Amino acid sequence: MAYFGKLGCLMRQTVAKSLLQKAGTGSVALPAVFLLQRGMASSKLFIGGLAWGTDEGAIRDAFSAFGEVTEVKIICDRDTGRSRGFGFVSFTSESEAGAALQEMDGRDLGGRTIRVDYADSNLFTLPTPQLRGSPCFTGSPESIAVD
Repeated sequence: MAYFGKLGCLMRQTVAKSLLQKAGTGSVALPAVFLLQRGMASSKLFIGGLAWGTDEGAIRDAFSAFGEVTEVKIICDRDTGRSRGFGFVSFTSESEAGAALQEMDGRDLGGRTIRVDYADSNLFTLPTPQLRGSPCFTGSPESIAVD
């Protein structure tokens, strides 16, 4: 299995080098190419590093240059109501989201450098504990294995 993983890595590197050589400028949207290859691209983007004062209107204005923005959501703390510093932007198509990702990642918005990536619906799901006695184990204290 490790052999095939290494082979896949070498193939991706070869493809990346050939794309860079064909472009001649050295600026190719390689991360988006590999995300599309893996089937991870979507029309929803994660926006991290937001300033607390950034509102949904400012995000919509910044990202609407790349296509039709269908939804903007800033995640807020439920106790204070203040922004937690990240949010999500949805576009009508994957190509618009890809263009926004390439242009806005690492840019300044509201005085802070933002990080833009494809939103992963499985990002916030916690793995099921596999080992007995882990902090997430909910069994009885007698069933915890002691070595």
